[in-house]
Amino acid sequence: MDQVEYPVLLTEELAEVIRRVQRSLVVVQDGRRGVGAGILWCAGGWIVTNNHVVAHGKKVRAVVPDGSELPAQVVAKDADIDLALLKVDDEHTPAALISNGDSLRVGQYVMAVGHPWGERGLVTGGLVSGFSKVQTGNGHGEIEILRTDARLAPGNSGGPLIDAHGAVIGVNTMIVGGDAGVAVPSRVVSRFVDQAISAQGKPQEISNKFWERFM
Repeated sequence: MDQVEYPVLLTEELAEVIRRVQRSLVVVQDGRRGVGAGILWCAGGWIVTNNHVVAHGKKVRAVVPDGSELPAQVVAKDADIDLALLKVDDEHTPAALISNGDSLRVGQYVMAVGHPWGERGLVTGGLVSGFSKVQTGNGHGEIEILRTDARLAPGNSGGPLIDAHGAVIGVNTMIVGGDAGVAVPSRVVSRFVDQAISAQGKPQEISNKFWERFM
């Protein structure tokens, strides 16, 4: 079998893209045995992950790229679309580059970054296979999702789906959508984050009325 050789420049560029993303990637621990991924969504220690990663944890902690293990406050969560927002005391970890995904097309190459089976910072690649809507967990509406053929496994939950430039285009989930290779689009995540930060206070469930905007 012939060996495929990729241009050195291309591989170096992809390696640098992945290194940049990994600088904003965290390990989320639920205080029990569960481990998921999270991404520094905006500066000041705001981390996005999946709701199911932290839903049953009483002492949620985040391990940031420099190895520090920090207590994390669950600021907001939404089981219907499997998103949660955490806050840690961290002014040093850089926020990820976020894309609204407007230019995303079927067939575009994307990468999922996370901690599958406890292996930190692993990367899998694939193609965008489609865009669709699924019912929210409460069955009251629909939410937009991205489908890809990038392979996901336990530990990828809450990690970023990125484009070839390293911009986050979605948050991977193995709950919403019914199968692997599903991500919540970044524009949905950003609005979730914006509302949660503007309504800081006790941990909260985002109102169903909020999600009516995406139906």
